[in-house]
Order: sequence, then structure tokens, then C-alpha cells
Amino acid sequence: MEAPVFEEVDPASDCDCPGCVHWRSVLPPSPRPGPSGSPGHPASRARALGLAGMARTPVALALAATAGTVLGTVPAVAAVHGPARPGVPPADGHGDTPQGRRAPLHGPAGSPAPLAGPEETLRAPATTRAAIIARAMTWIDAQVPYSTDSYWRDGYRQDCSGFVSMAWNLPGNEWTGSLGGFGVRITRDRLQPGDILLFHNTADPEKGSHVVVFGGWTDSTHTQYVAYEQAPPHAGKRSTPYAYWTNSDHYVPYRHRGVTEGAGGPPPSAPTRYPGAAYFGNGADNAYVTRLGRLLIDRGGRRFYTRGPGPRWSAADRRATQAFQRAQGWKGADADGLPGPGTWSYLVGGKGRDIPAVTAGPGSSGAVPGYPGRAVFRPGANDAHVTRLGKRLVEKGFGKYYTSGPGPRWGEADRRNVEAFQRAQGWRGGAADGYPGPETWRRLFS
Repeated sequence: MEAPVFEEVDPASDCDCPGCVHWRSVLPPSPRPGPSGSPGHPASRARALGLAGMARTPVALALAATAGTVLGTVPAVAAVHGPARPGVPPADGHGDTPQGRRAPLHGPAGSPAPLAGPEETLRAPATTRAAIIARAMTWIDAQVPYSTDSYWRDGYRQDCSGFVSMAWNLPGNEWTGSLGGFGVRITRDRLQPGDILLFHNTADPEKGSHVVVFGGWTDSTHTQYVAYEQAPPHAGKRSTPYAYWTNSDHYVPYRHRGVTEGAGGPPPSAPTRYPGAAYFGNGADNAYVTRLGRLLIDRGGRRFYTRGPGPRWSAADRRATQAFQRAQGWKGADADGLPGPGTWSYLVGGKGRDIPAVTAGPGSSGAVPGYPGRAVFRPGANDAHVTRLGKRLVEKGFGKYYTSGPGPRWGEADRRNVEAFQRAQGWRGGAADGYPGPETWRRLFS
């Protein structure tokens, strides 16, 4: 399977299910890594060590009773950890909080929009895997509260099926009984990020029905995956046993009918359209971030990137975007480093002014060399720019902490000399931390 488009979650070694809480208190630390490289769940280690007494403990008896209902299809790790993981629905699904029914989107004032008919509804807009995950993350980042009768500001109902309707960009609020109509049923081995796992309890839809967005496998055995979901108390993502904590053998994988098979990117039908603010900023990881970086490099922003650009949003993207915005003469909120519709329009349309090259200060005839980026000046870095920085510090009279060199490997002597130079500019606190940023670099080489 191709590289996933999600932020992978490593199963935590400090799992707080009853089994792990008990065995973490009695077992010695183990350096032996689990399947994903983590030390593994203490309860799983206990079983591996052959601690037969576990079967006689009250915790184990309770877990065994729960496990007996699902052992036919759920990996053993799911049986051990399923019943009491914080934030996971209880054993009977959502308990006394039934899911909502099919409903229209709600406008800003909470008034319902016209409900599309079945024929129109099934023509869901085309999407990409990256777009599905990015939309899901908007609710997770906002920690949208779970509710079956409230609607978030985007018009979607704040329950599990409303969450998937939002992530799949459906034209209305669906429920677990109708979501399958927007997808194609697939097999477990074909699951990819952006697909869903759906359980609709036809006998009693308000008891246990649930749906989650599949984010990708967390281990090589494909027994755990990242689930993006809306469940009490709020939207979140967590490492989850396949297929789910409860009613596992009833979950069915589905794929959005209009999703592209690739890892995701700008829709081919509208490559220049602004995708929305949710695709940029902290935590964003999608093809639009890559495209933004390439556009910024084409407009003079190469010096901000030491590598990439890549799909994960970084400080380099923010600095380059802000430099482009300032080049247009924008200030304040219009130059915050986050691309809005105007910034995006200027970039894709080739409009406005390019990012100017860094030039020397007044009275100097030479140009300042391009700033190589903050990653070059960090512990463990070994780069010719570190040598260049050190030599310039010596030339400026700020080399007293060097006992040898300067050389290409970043060290404490470099940091202290940079800090001395920054303090000489009158800077204090975080502005004089010893790590050269663009302004330190400009002043040093001016």
C-alpha cells in the first residue's frame, strides 16, 4: 500500500485500559519493543511472559468475559484493551445517546437547508484521500463536542455519521443507514486512508451503530489502525483494534465512490481553486501544502526551504508565505503567513511582486547570502553554512568562545557566539537564544 496521507499514531506504551494499569504496576520495565517499535502494552507482555495468574485476577476475569463476545474476529489485543479505553464508546455503542437521522445541512443561523433528493444526494462531489483526512482533522483540531441534535458551524450534525458526512464532503447529513450508498464495499486488505468502517445495526439502529474514518495501519500485522471519529466527548483520533472496540465483526469497509486512488492532491478539474484554510497551518499534511511550497519557491522563496517542500506544514511554509504577502505590501492579518484566497490567487495566477532577495543593509555594496534555514543551526548539524557563520562571527569580533575552528559541526561555542552577537543588537529573551534566524543572519552579513 502506498504511503498514507495521515499523521500516524503509535500505540501508546502507557495505555490506560484496566489490564495495562494493573500490569504496569507489577511488571518490571521491558526494553523489548512492540510491533510498532514501542515497548508494547503491559497487558500483552504479561500474556507473553506466561503469567497464568492473570486468569484469576478480577481485572482479567472481566476482560476475558468481554473478549469472549468478539474473539471470533477481533485480534487478542482488541479483547484485552477494548472495554474501558478513555474516549471510546461503551460496550453497547453510544449507550443512551442515539444517532441522528438523515437531515439537511444547517446554515449559520441554525436553519436547515433544503434536503437534496436521493438521486442528487448520491452524486457526492469528487474528493481525494488527502482532502478527506484534512477535513476530518478540522473537527479533531477544534475538538468538536459530540451531539446528536447540534450542528457545527459547517452545517454538519455533531455525531459519528455527521462527522463522516463532513469528511466525505457530502451534500447533507447522512446516518449509518444511508452512508453505504455513497460508497463501494471493499475488503479489509484494500483499506486505505479516507475509507470508512461502518456498522449499522438494522435490528436497533440507535443501539451500537457507529462509523469511523480509516486513517491507516499502525503496525505491520494490520491489527491496529488510526481511527478518526466523532464519539463522546468530542472528535478525536486514536489507535484502534480492527475493526472496532465493540461489535467488531459487524463493521464493513466502504470507499467513497468519487475518491481518487492516489495519495491525494488538488482535484484535476479545478487545479487553481483555493482549497480552504483547513488545508494550511499547524497539523496540515496534504498535497496542497506541497503545491504552495513549490509556488512560493517559483516566486523567490527558495531560501526559506532547506528541504522539500513537502506535504507537512512547517515553519518554512509560514515564513515563505509571509514574505510573499509582505512583498505585496500587505500588513497585519493580511500578512500572517497563512494563505487565504487572495494569497492563493496571486500565487497560482502569477500576479503581484516576487519575494525580494535579501540584500545588504545601508552603506554596504555586497549582497547578503541567502539564509539557509534554521535546521542548519541545531545540535547535530554538520554543514558548510555553520563554518561560514563562524568565520563571520570571528570577523565581527564575536568569536571569543571558539577554542578551535570554527568548523562545520554546530556546537555550543557557535551558539554562545551567536547569542553574544544578538545581545549586542539589544535583543533579549527568545530573540537572543543563540540560534540565528533570518534577521540575525542579515545583520551579521550586512
